[in-house]
Amino acid sequence: MFQLNKIVKFLLGLGILTFGGFLLLQMPNVQDRLLENAVRNLVQDNMPKEDALSAIVCGSRSPLPHPSRDEACILVIAGKNIYVVDTGAGSANNVNQWAIPANRIKAVLLTHLHSDHIADLPNFHMQTWINNRPSQLDVYGPEGLESVVQGFEDAYNLDYTFRNAHHGDEIAPLAVAGMKAHTIDLNNPVIIESDDLSIQAFEVEHHPVNPALGYRFDYKGRSIVISGDTSASQNLTDHSRNADVLFHEAQANHILKPMRQFMLENDRTNTAKILDDITTYHTTPVEAAAIAKEANVKHLVFYHLTPSPRNDIMANIFTRGVSDVFEEWTLSDDGTMVVLPVYSEEIQISNLN
Repeated sequence: MFQLNKIVKFLLGLGILTFGGFLLLQMPNVQDRLLENAVRNLVQDNMPKEDALSAIVCGSRSPLPHPSRDEACILVIAGKNIYVVDTGAGSANNVNQWAIPANRIKAVLLTHLHSDHIADLPNFHMQTWINNRPSQLDVYGPEGLESVVQGFEDAYNLDYTFRNAHHGDEIAPLAVAGMKAHTIDLNNPVIIESDDLSIQAFEVEHHPVNPALGYRFDYKGRSIVISGDTSASQNLTDHSRNADVLFHEAQANHILKPMRQFMLENDRTNTAKILDDITTYHTTPVEAAAIAKEANVKHLVFYHLTPSPRNDIMANIFTRGVSDVFEEWTLSDDGTMVVLPVYSEEIQISNLN
């Protein structure tokens, strides 16, 4: 009986506290304090505070849907300067949500011109434009880039004038509206050398997409390589030699196989064919692990996940066999951040979400 009375008193006290908290939340001055804290969090800069070469996954999934992941995008931060590698749907919203300073974005680098890698390009243009970008947004990419950029320009030209009419030249100056396309010549693969940063483009295997590109970033003794979409590629392996971190796409064909069978059994033949087709031009997690091992990279980060795991069990199935090949790896999520302090061997991994 004594024990029962203690439980009753505890539950009664808990109920009183809960009700009291509810009443407090109805008070305008308490709501205003909560609003102030929420706004402060919205504008808090999530950039690394030390001099480093860093990367943030702003989109970790492939075109296959997922409730909380967006399409392919990686921010690379070298000191104070930011470069965006691919702009999949939803990625710009993540960057905005994390309060990444858009005025420090120097350029966008596209690995190839599939829709899930370019869809948010206009939104990155908008974010940088209204945050004091000094000139048109520089966009680098493979052959065909000019027509993609021009298509977006044609589609958004009226919007540029509307934004200027709303906010004037101080916020949306027409003189720097728009994007400037830079088609990469692989005979001159170093596309940017500035502020101790070197960015080199190289070709990967994503047939029939030709060319498809990967990128290597070197900054003050630290290095990051981004694969883009590719099947297992010796050229990628060669350009990843001794890198600190390799961000590599990953497709779990052993999961796609039962998915394809389910689609066939439910008369979804088009989807079944797509799931079969994509097995020929992507890389499995185990294959990516073998590339990381051969290239002697220090850490492997999987991104552009196909299909993106929805829970820990599926993540374990997705990465089955990886640790048998390569031990230092991370399965990324939107918000995964890797920080490489300069002139050191430290690798810091966290998540912004």
